[in-house]
Amino acid sequence: ATGRFGARYVTSEASFAIASHAAIDAWAEQESGCDAVLLACFGDPGLFALRELSPVPVVGLAEASMQAAAQHSPRFSIVTGGPRWAPMLERLALTLGFSDRLAGVRAIEITGGQASADPQRTVAALAQACKDAQAQDGAQAVILGGAGFAGFAALCAPYVADAGIAVIDSVIAGAKAAERLALGAPCPYTR
Repeated sequence: ATGRFGARYVTSEASFAIASHAAIDAWAEQESGCDAVLLACFGDPGLFALRELSPVPVVGLAEASMQAAAQHSPRFSIVTGGPRWAPMLERLALTLGFSDRLAGVRAIEITGGQASADPQRTVAALAQACKDAQAQDGAQAVILGGAGFAGFAALCAPYVADAGIAVIDSVIAGAKAAERLALGAPCPYTR
């Protein structure tokens, strides 16, 4: 289900607040017939409200990615598009209990909405940000934060493999977590 209203890409506190409302509205329209809910916006807008309402597990891309990254490394960084995301994601990491594991949030100039327009430029920017996260933050795992960056982790991985950096695709991490929960795995997330 896609939200009936709100920004195409969340880039600010205001668009995040609207996305929370849109996510709840979309869930209400589609609530029956699913085994899990995947909140496919990296900042996880409306996550806790959806968990309160939903009879099935609710997984957010950011939370699932942080779980995956924490399994790879004691410290991880997030690379995302847009400078306003850093404080929002730092606050989310604190809320989710990952603030001590989050080494940093790095924003590239290319947003998720622009990524597919120039994939080569996007891969170069993301790979460099991953290397910077390792060199400057000490991160051995880096999350590519944003649904617009889906698929780019596999494209970036060869450029950072020699440095031993695990690159996490937030969409894949979220989908795998939702699938595990839908199949009855114990829920590691709070409800």
